[in-house]
Amino acid sequence: MDFTSLYCNIDDFIKSISHREFAAAIDHDKKRRGTHPFLSLSEIMTIVVFYHASKFKHFKAYYQFLLVNHRHDFPRLVSYNRFVELMSQALIPLCYYLESRKGKVTGISYIDSTMLAVCKNIRISRNKVFKGIAARGKSTMGWSYGFKLHLVVNEHGELLAFKITKANTDDRHPVLGLCKNIFGKLFGDRGYISAKLLAALFEKNIQIITGIKKNMKNRLMNMMDKILLRKRFIIETINDQLKNISDIEHSRHRSPMNFLVNLISGLIAYTHQPKKPSIKGGNGPLSLAY
Repeated sequence: MDFTSLYCNIDDFIKSISHREFAAAIDHDKKRRGTHPFLSLSEIMTIVVFYHASKFKHFKAYYQFLLVNHRHDFPRLVSYNRFVELMSQALIPLCYYLESRKGKVTGISYIDSTMLAVCKNIRISRNKVFKGIAARGKSTMGWSYGFKLHLVVNEHGELLAFKITKANTDDRHPVLGLCKNIFGKLFGDRGYISAKLLAALFEKNIQIITGIKKNMKNRLMNMMDKILLRKRFIIETINDQLKNISDIEHSRHRSPMNFLVNLISGLIAYTHQPKKPSIKGGNGPLSLAY
């Protein structure tokens, strides 16, 4: 992925949209006080998305690099402080663009959640940016303060659905909303075990398949379902890439709006990855490929 191809893709999408609500969201009000931004919406979106595909871990260092080395790509670049103010204008367009980047429902889906800490644990009591919005939650990695990102992907590693909740939300609560456009088999970990959820998904033509807990009776399972369940770490690999490559988690947010812009643009950058974790035929029935 390079600036030119990404910009062309985003700009073509912006020009193709005809929804009134989207047009209203990106329209710059002429009566608004102050000067209008010199950067176009497509340029703003390109800059924030490409950050997650770069090797930079700090957005300020990345933007300063653009100011010095990419003036020919963005001749109307504004100052860093001004750009941070403009980022929030791209949130709704980024959400629409991410919706257009979702993969195809194939009948095989994987679901999982991952914590998104917004500050160090030692600074939870001093955090004012997310006061009343974030919450403390516990995962296998311990306690953290922030949110949960719930993901559904297909066997090709393509994003099908996502949702953001507080960190203390039960993984089972958002499942029905995430799966409203999905059919077939849904594979998850033991945190999704629920007789009520199983029945509700069955009514929607979805079979949720999970492992069993130690105190549960063993049950018969189709061999292919067993194999696909063992490949559930495909979505854990995706969560790891989102955090360590796309950099969707950090503790330097200065506003909830910019937190959302960072998260959505990170998910978009993942959809542009040429190679995603996927399940393909190998020496055995199925194997994980990159």
